[in-house]
Amino acid sequence: MSGNRRKTAAALAATAAIALFATACTGQSNSGASDDASKETTINFWHGWSAPNEVKGIQATVDAFEKAHPNIQVKVVGDMTDDKINQALRAGGSNAPDVVSSFTTNNVGKFCSSKAFVDLNPFLKKDGIDADKIFPKAMNEYTQFDGVRCSVPLLGDAYGLYYNKDAFKAAGITNPPKTWSEFATDAKKLTKTKGDSYEQLGFMPNYHGYESTTEHYLGGWDPKYFDADGKSNIAKDPAFASMLTTQKKLVDDLGGYEKLEKYRTAFGDEWGAKHPFHTGQVAMQLDGEWRLGMAEETKPKFEIGVAPMPVADDEADTYGKGYLTGTIAGIAATSQKQNAAWELVKFMTTDTDAVVDFANAIHNVPSTLEALKSPRLKYDPRFKTFLDIAANPESTTTPPSVNGGAYLVSLQNLGFDIEKGKQKDIEAGLEKTAEEIDAAIAQAK
Repeated sequence: MSGNRRKTAAALAATAAIALFATACTGQSNSGASDDASKETTINFWHGWSAPNEVKGIQATVDAFEKAHPNIQVKVVGDMTDDKINQALRAGGSNAPDVVSSFTTNNVGKFCSSKAFVDLNPFLKKDGIDADKIFPKAMNEYTQFDGVRCSVPLLGDAYGLYYNKDAFKAAGITNPPKTWSEFATDAKKLTKTKGDSYEQLGFMPNYHGYESTTEHYLGGWDPKYFDADGKSNIAKDPAFASMLTTQKKLVDDLGGYEKLEKYRTAFGDEWGAKHPFHTGQVAMQLDGEWRLGMAEETKPKFEIGVAPMPVADDEADTYGKGYLTGTIAGIAATSQKQNAAWELVKFMTTDTDAVVDFANAIHNVPSTLEALKSPRLKYDPRFKTFLDIAANPESTTTPPSVNGGAYLVSLQNLGFDIEKGKQKDIEAGLEKTAEEIDAAIAQAK
């Protein structure tokens, strides 16, 4: 997605808005769609894209749909936040959205459990579409919850490693690191101190280092956030303690939390030309596929390399995977035109040409397996790294929860305490955080 919506804090903050959105729709689901999609009709499609190329891209998709379905007119409303969508659904009426796209995949659990969006399984079954065979595994997982598929993927984001090839050459590093041990070694080699600060930092490990969040780091492990009973598994799965320990050690090895934080405060905005990777202040960066185009636009004074993020040492054979998220599309339960709405959702998310054209237009990762390998895709050769991460069945995501991304906020808060030395006992911290997560989920049910 474009930068202004990829800020993790903003995505997690949207959780609160979704709580209202979801509860506003509880019980509003129609027992079955009864409208005739072959007759003349108009449906409302609300989305959050706002950048000119994004708006143009989604409109082109809608134009292609209307050409294929001349009886269905689509009224498009862009730059819509989940909060605005919530308000429209509360108000109801003919102007409320029939089809909705959201950037907040963390909240699929809310959409599904509250019946804010309809279950798409009957629609998929009716049209003989096997979601398990069409969508990449991780994307397939984050669009459903507790047996209900209330959304489908509409383009995706894949996270990888950006690195300064010139800095690598100067440090005698010939290849990007594949494991976290190699990554830590390279980060130290690439770090040049200057007084009580840095001339160049190999990598900014602190959790406020833009996309360096706990869930993005965990893409290099194989985390199981919840057990079969839906209870938090973070204190039992060794992946979580391993990641938190690894990150903390890197923080200490690169100068310590306070020194790193002082350097970080000198960084430019994540979405501006003065991003520290663009300027050469950091030599490696964990980031999404959008960063390549943004970085090249600033005409950096070095060659940019792209690779998968390194994986945990005991996961070395899974190198090439990564963390995935993306945009989702669903049908509002309040819609009286669900069959017509489904035709648009189906076209946008399962038609290979439609998916490829939209991906080309906004430089996101396609969200079907066929589109990922389409010869019609146009991209910088380095972008293929993200296509491969998306197609990799070992890639992971964060699972939906009934209270959205609240469990991720709890885990990230623990991470903050660990990296700054406030919480020294990681195991105890995980146990306490697991209890906090379980209590919050129980309250939300």
